[in-house]
Amino acid sequence: MSLVIRKPGILTTVQDLGRFGSRSLGVNPNGPMDVTAARAINIALGNDENAAVLEMHFPAPEIEFSNDTAFCIGGADFAPELDGKPVPNWTTQVARKDQRLRFRTRVLGNRSYFAVPGGCSSSEWLGSASTNLLASVGGNDGRAFESGDTIDCMSSCLEKTVCIGRSLIPNYSSFPALRVIRGAEFELLTAIGERAFQTEMFRLTADSNRMGFRLKGESVHLLHPKELVSAATTFGTIQLLPDGQMIILMADHQTAGGYPRIGNIISADLPVAGQLGSGDRISFKLVSTIEAETAQLALERDLRFFKVGRRLTVGC
Repeated sequence: MSLVIRKPGILTTVQDLGRFGSRSLGVNPNGPMDVTAARAINIALGNDENAAVLEMHFPAPEIEFSNDTAFCIGGADFAPELDGKPVPNWTTQVARKDQRLRFRTRVLGNRSYFAVPGGCSSSEWLGSASTNLLASVGGNDGRAFESGDTIDCMSSCLEKTVCIGRSLIPNYSSFPALRVIRGAEFELLTAIGERAFQTEMFRLTADSNRMGFRLKGESVHLLHPKELVSAATTFGTIQLLPDGQMIILMADHQTAGGYPRIGNIISADLPVAGQLGSGDRISFKLVSTIEAETAQLALERDLRFFKVGRRLTVGC
């Protein structure tokens, strides 16, 4: 069976959990901006966590089902409707042949995820189906979906509805306090810069995207200008630009950079960061590496419990 994209939305791409093992060659990992949402909806459908999903921005696509199939939506709330009837996020649903899924309005968050049993069939590159828009590879031939595009998937219906527990739903907000650990160059900040970093609010500017979020706010400065050799970066790295403003590297980030790395958003908070959009405001809270690891371990435990509970309940 297949899904038909009747209206493409502003930016709809295929993403799995990312392309790893090639950063030394300058290949960035890509993958979803909200990893937790993608993993959770795949588990709810009995998929491998790495199964390909659709990442959607608002205005979101209009999707027609050519056969009966189950699906699950997570991440941002775009008020989804199946033939005009509201359907909830974080709960498995069944669409019948010729029904259409539409998204009425953006309620909270900026990226919604859509999964079907077995994952969305797509092309792979370097072992991943994630779309790399710059290189035009992976996913839907390396590009966003357009009207008339189709997605091959399994025809499947679930006998039991599966709901994703509250502990797995990130605490989305348009003004979150994101936990960060110190970056390699944090000690180069002035005392005033350190205080501003930890106490001020920063706004996401309009030139933010999947590669990075540019921030605007109180300037943060180094003790003295310093020439740095390009060093490794990752999803969540906070770089300090020469003008005293900052940028948060996101899912499509470059693999190395020469700007000072003054912090890194902890993995457990990256899904919250990944749902931010232009005009949203954030603050930073410094935490220890131990606290960062503890938070991620708690999330992994909850995902594991959900996977086991789903298997015992549904039986597959």
